[in-house]
Amino acid sequence: MSKTLVQLIQERTGISEQQAGQAVDVVVDFLKQRLPAPLAGQVDGLVKGDITQVEGMLGNIGSLGGFFGKKE
Repeated sequence: MSKTLVQLIQERTGISEQQAGQAVDVVVDFLKQRLPAPLAGQVDGLVKGDITQVEGMLGNIGSLGGFFGKKE
């Protein structure tokens, strides 16, 4: 879980660190359940700030068209 993301949520919402951490966990779980498998497997690294995970996800970004409602 990204400390930076938790802190950002805390600052913007005024909720506790524990509540912000729970919010991040909920969003991460939501994304992992709904993204295609190659991307879902990279979500944890992305949230932790692993730049190699970000690069890997960018390489797979074309598969997100249907996820965001893109019509082909």
